[in-house]
Amino acid sequence: MNVLSVVGARPQFVKAFVVSRELRTQHDELLVHTGQHYDEELSDVFFEELGIPEPDFNLGIGSKSHAKQTAQMMTDLEDLVDDYDPDVVLCYGDTNSTLAAALVASKMDTQLAHVEAGLRSFNREMPEEVNRILTDHVSDILFTPSERAVGHLESEGITENVHNVGDVMYDALLSAREKATGQSTILEDLALEDEEYLLATVHRPRNTDNRERLETIIASLAADPRRVVLPAHPRTLDRLERYDLLETAEDELTLIDPVGYLDFITLQADAEIIVTDSGGIQKEAFFLDVPCVTLREETEWPETVDAGGNVLVGANADAIERALTNPPQSSSDARPYGDGTAAKQITRVLRKLST
Repeated sequence: MNVLSVVGARPQFVKAFVVSRELRTQHDELLVHTGQHYDEELSDVFFEELGIPEPDFNLGIGSKSHAKQTAQMMTDLEDLVDDYDPDVVLCYGDTNSTLAAALVASKMDTQLAHVEAGLRSFNREMPEEVNRILTDHVSDILFTPSERAVGHLESEGITENVHNVGDVMYDALLSAREKATGQSTILEDLALEDEEYLLATVHRPRNTDNRERLETIIASLAADPRRVVLPAHPRTLDRLERYDLLETAEDELTLIDPVGYLDFITLQADAEIIVTDSGGIQKEAFFLDVPCVTLREETEWPETVDAGGNVLVGANADAIERALTNPPQSSSDARPYGDGTAAKQITRVLRKLST
């Protein structure tokens, strides 16, 4: 079977790391990087350190408005699908790259497979929510990370070719954690002591594009007596500077450049608490059994909240302070996201479809 896989953003590189590795044992894969995340620190380093096959094509789209970015991706992907004539277009998650691949595949003579189908935050103000809903509704094969995701699809009338394979991020974390042991020196480099620091990430537009929310988040982190390590996303740095918050952040927090996945997994695993607005990091914190404080009012991963290991605080100063003072603790050893074999199951399903 010929598979054309589309990635474009940091979390998708991690998912592709394990899926492509399995796919290429039984199928021919063309890996396309749209260039949605084009900074070397956010892109190339992932391919290098995780051993992800180098993309066969990098479209180099870069940062644009949602419409212009998605339109250019669609134009370029249509040409590739036309030339390569894949049996399946495989897309991941909920980015503009995902939506572009989905729309192109749905209009052409190829099947569309969506990894991480069925996730819902139920917040249509999030561009990611719109992307994932539209992608699910034009997909031919849907790979869900949990039973709850299956239920979301059922409630929307999607019941055929739905496969609950578990979460490929769990596969990736298990593999990366093993790689990171003995390789990552990030704790020594930053002079960090095990479980004596907080790890924070802030990158979603709802938080970074609203001065009041971002100021509240930075002030709340600065008020905590522990050391706070914040790998600064380019968007976050830009907004901190624009809102005259950068000096405060630099004085009160440990701002560092984005790090590779192995270093970041190490930072997560040894943190006392993780504070984030990232969907993927919520999940990784849950896998690593590290308390997670989520700077959002909703989550696509409610299982982490149900188990007690994650709490939603938005950008409310009092809620953030309470959560940092009394961090959430998981009360369950349940594994709602599978057993770390999602990539193998995805490959198995595709193999059956090719026979």
